[in-house]
Amino acid sequence: MDGQTRYRLDIAYDGTNFNGWATQPELRTVQGVLEDALILVLPRADGVDYFPRLTVAGRTDAGVHALGQVAHLDIPEAIVAKGFARTENSFAAELNRKLSKALSRDFDVAAHKIQDAPPGFDARFSALSRTYEYKISDAEAPYNPLSRLDHWRVESVLDLSILNQASEVLLGLRDFGAFCKPREGSTSIRNLQEFHWRRGADKTVIAHLKADAFCHSMVRNLVGALVEVAKGRLNLARLTELLDAAERSPEIKVAPAHGLTLLAVEYPADNELASRAEQTRGIREL
Repeated sequence: MDGQTRYRLDIAYDGTNFNGWATQPELRTVQGVLEDALILVLPRADGVDYFPRLTVAGRTDAGVHALGQVAHLDIPEAIVAKGFARTENSFAAELNRKLSKALSRDFDVAAHKIQDAPPGFDARFSALSRTYEYKISDAEAPYNPLSRLDHWRVESVLDLSILNQASEVLLGLRDFGAFCKPREGSTSIRNLQEFHWRRGADKTVIAHLKADAFCHSMVRNLVGALVEVAKGRLNLARLTELLDAAERSPEIKVAPAHGLTLLAVEYPADNELASRAEQTRGIREL
């Protein structure tokens, strides 16, 4: 961007006490907390009226966590020229110091790394995929009070073979309207590349999902639907019918937000970032 330098931020946060990513009036959000801290880090420049605005790879809902969230920030050259700490280590360290001081014991968001973004980089549109993990503590796993903030407690035993069989039905490029909260002007066509389940060392159930992108509440709807299948309340034939209908149904239950974590966002090689962003801005079609 002319007259500005773009930076990439790799971010982690505990979503428990946030009202999601996006800034909202009078509410505590990840974006709001980070931008307030960035004001304290960035110097002022004469004649430059600037407020930092972050563009994120994927907006997360209230209560959703992230270990590998990515955002970008455009800073005017007049501010960059002031010589603020701009190496990936010192910029991130200074931001985290401001966050730590402001948040004290509620230091629930941090920047892993901040670095100059390569030409053509857009945190949202250049992304190839997003990977999420959803953790469930079912009746086979002993209750662990320490997991209450990032596991959904389900009081029955979930059969992984059933869960994985149902996941196979959902893979591929298709309209996931049945599993998304509708948004005017947006599409629900997505390519679900990976969806499988395993048990962790502590016997908890872990769902792994990867797609080019996820529409609003898609992961939580997919997990909630498959838990209904595992419980015997929804069969595979009906699941397929709902998927083909591509419309929201009350039969699909939404899993709680707190079990969900954004693990990673993947990007192409630097020389393909701009073309990927242009491609993503286009309307998806089947």
